[in-house]
Amino acid sequence: MIPFVCVFLREYRRGKPKSQTALAKAASRVIIGGMKLTSFAKFAWFILVVNIFVILWGAFVRATGSGAGCGSHWPLCNGEVVPLEPRIETLIEFIHRLTSGAAVLLVVVLVVWAWREFPKGHRVRAGTIAALIGMIAETLAGASLVLFNWVAHDISTGRIIMMPVHLIITFYLLASLVLTAWWASGGAPMHIRGRGAIGWALGVGLLSTTLMAMAGAVTALGDTVLPVPTLTPESISQLPATGQLLVALRIWHPLIAVVVGGYLFFLIRFIRAKYADASIHRFAFALGAVFAIQLGAGVLNIVLQVPVWMQLTHLFLADVVWMLLVLTSAEVLAT
Repeated sequence: MIPFVCVFLREYRRGKPKSQTALAKAASRVIIGGMKLTSFAKFAWFILVVNIFVILWGAFVRATGSGAGCGSHWPLCNGEVVPLEPRIETLIEFIHRLTSGAAVLLVVVLVVWAWREFPKGHRVRAGTIAALIGMIAETLAGASLVLFNWVAHDISTGRIIMMPVHLIITFYLLASLVLTAWWASGGAPMHIRGRGAIGWALGVGLLSTTLMAMAGAVTALGDTVLPVPTLTPESISQLPATGQLLVALRIWHPLIAVVVGGYLFFLIRFIRAKYADASIHRFAFALGAVFAIQLGAGVLNIVLQVPVWMQLTHLFLADVVWMLLVLTSAEVLAT
């Protein structure tokens, strides 16, 4: 992920500043090689990569039906600190818990380091606190899935509600981490108030992308507990109301994705026409390219009847789209 982000090098905006103050502000945004990768910044990007892995492994737990691998025990696994004779499902779930715990500790270290590295009121400090809140919320969401037995092949109402809620928390966490890493690498502060049409346009883009991903989370649950090859009209009619709801909701995610895609491409053209900043153009172009790949991956996912590896690829691309949208918004709002 770090090399992917590093491709988008921040460039000095053309034109001579009108004053020494403006020159100083502009110079502070000129970063050798595009990014000011201090030790703290490298650690922040590393934590982002770790959390992406944890998120993907969590999806692997869900896709393989391994969520009940540790029973209904949390934080213990089947009543043990370390399972001595684990089944494959137990091992998959236990690895997820270990990596999740490690991710929490890394974020705690990031917060402490930020407090020592940056002055009071600095945006990086705020970003690390937001990331810590996201990690706590993510941990509680994962614990609730286990403690309420919303795992494996459960299709209860509670699980259907928790899936999009969990997705919102994940997106919040990723936004906090990627902004923290970007600001630590020299990214300028955002100015949200008084931005007019562009502020609203970006807000709609962020909200609609989140709604699209929420629908995808519910669809992914349906693909896990009710695989398409096993369904027939007769079997669908025998499902409980929640199961029939999951089947009925399948069509909405691709439809929403097409609508959101159309809006994002409009937003990208609007941004590229309005701003001449090279880094904004790069982020906007990357956002459009990755979203187009994501749409293709979604179609392939349906054609292949959602194999696990394709589900993980689809989720990874969704996370990248979200982070690029967040970074594009941050760059525009910093201009």
